[in-house]
Amino acid sequence: MSYQNYGVSPELVARVKRKMKNPLYKDKMKKLLDGVTKADLQNRAKVRRLVKQSAAIVSEKLTDHEEQQMVAFVLAQKIDPNNTIHLLKLWSMFR
Repeated sequence: MSYQNYGVSPELVARVKRKMKNPLYKDKMKKLLDGVTKADLQNRAKVRRLVKQSAAIVSEKLTDHEEQQMVAFVLAQKIDPNNTIHLLKLWSMFR
């Protein structure tokens, strides 16, 4: 399901994608997400913290509503970071 169905702005996604091409942002994001488990990505509080930290890394100010939309999106995807199929699905959604 598309992130747009959760109200996440395509403009925001485009800005973040552009910023993530910078190796500095990319490395910081990798460090943040290193060791994240499927259980972590199904825990609303942990996902909210990750969304806030990710936004800070790429210098994006999010409203509470935008944060809630992103958290809902991540929770709905039931992402398993150790499952290649899940990662490919996400990659195709944002490429």
